[in-house]
Amino acid sequence: MIAIFDIGKTNKKLLLFDESLKLVLQEEQKFPETRDEDGFECDDIRLLETWMKQSIEKLINKGEFKIKALNFSTYGASLMHLDGNGKPLTPVYNYLKPMPDDVLNGFYEKYDGVEEFSRKTASPALGMLNSGLQILWIKKKRPDIFRRIHCSLHFPQYVSYLFTGKTSSEYTSIGCHTAMWDFDSNQYHRWLADEGIRVPDPLANDTFYPVEFNTCRSSTGIGIHDSSSSLVPYLKAINEPFILISTGTWCIFMNPFNQKPLTGEQLRKDSLCYMSIHQKQVKSSRLFLGHIHDVNVERLNKHFGTHENFYKSVKTSELKVSRLLNKKERYFFHKGVPADYIDIAPLTGFLTFDDAYHQLMADLVDLAMESLHLVIPSDDQPKKVFITGGFARNELFTRLVAGRLPGKKVFTSEVDNATALGAAIIMYKAAFDKELPEIDLGLKEIVC
Repeated sequence: MIAIFDIGKTNKKLLLFDESLKLVLQEEQKFPETRDEDGFECDDIRLLETWMKQSIEKLINKGEFKIKALNFSTYGASLMHLDGNGKPLTPVYNYLKPMPDDVLNGFYEKYDGVEEFSRKTASPALGMLNSGLQILWIKKKRPDIFRRIHCSLHFPQYVSYLFTGKTSSEYTSIGCHTAMWDFDSNQYHRWLADEGIRVPDPLANDTFYPVEFNTCRSSTGIGIHDSSSSLVPYLKAINEPFILISTGTWCIFMNPFNQKPLTGEQLRKDSLCYMSIHQKQVKSSRLFLGHIHDVNVERLNKHFGTHENFYKSVKTSELKVSRLLNKKERYFFHKGVPADYIDIAPLTGFLTFDDAYHQLMADLVDLAMESLHLVIPSDDQPKKVFITGGFARNELFTRLVAGRLPGKKVFTSEVDNATALGAAIIMYKAAFDKELPEIDLGLKEIVC
């Protein structure tokens, strides 16, 4: 088996994949958060470490499975800082923690201004979400701790370090809006050296170290950023350019085949770049799609007297879809999305919940198309689009997307645990020393 720890902000999972890359076991945990020295909520790293080590020991001692390889996928924008003895110096700070204004005074100006710095690093100015700037925050606000930092590791590499004892870095973790990587020169940005920040040189994603678990010898990987990991099954299974639309609370539009630098306009519209396992930029944009959907569905429920999940019973109307696709103007959000995401357009023009929900979804798809076109180059490639996540099961959403993209083939893709599967694929050669089996992406073409 290949064992994967998939560490999300909410759910922490241990998964086992067999030689056919079929999921054979999944265990899930949620842990109460703790607080950092400022009282801000963060993951309790001690609980996580204990659970991870005990879970592997339990699996091996049970004797039912032989763990040939182990790898890790975790959320990004988080670092752990080690002292000279390899001991952690800080909590794993929450990337939602506010960045004090004075930390960045004069910083961007030193490196050609915020727009040029953001373009070079493919990182919109996002405060603590730019994980590299967390180190600058420590230097300015916790100088005693900064002086003791021997090495800073991104979170996937830290959880790998817990098992291997090896400090490492890899491209997907560096490339996820960290403000650390200079995409022009394809190396760490010079500001890190200027500030005396020590980070390991990046290694290839399939790097692994042999680790002994009792009598079991396992090839243990160095981890991967979760968004980049979710792309791996598609990069391995599809032999032509594509766009992946990963839907949920956030909708992420990823184009691994657009190598053009980010423009100022794209940065202002919340576009960024991830980095693939092939060390190529993945031009991406995002939309708060799931949240906007939920708060406006709640408004519809209040108006029509319907219950929370009533929208799931709405049947896609061929006539309504056809009319909406031929209609140019919006109803919801026609002047932009309000700060609270709730539109103030009156609902009196709709006779039924179904009518209003069809219009809401059409307007949300129009917003999605604006985000999608931020990552499509002028030649309008690629021609294939894959929709995954929660909205892939919303027929109205997928039909409207296909209708808004008449020159493309649109597919839904149902891959359970795509992030963990990507981390397993990376370790497949090390585990089994053979070629990858066929990867089932669960594709279904949407015909509008």
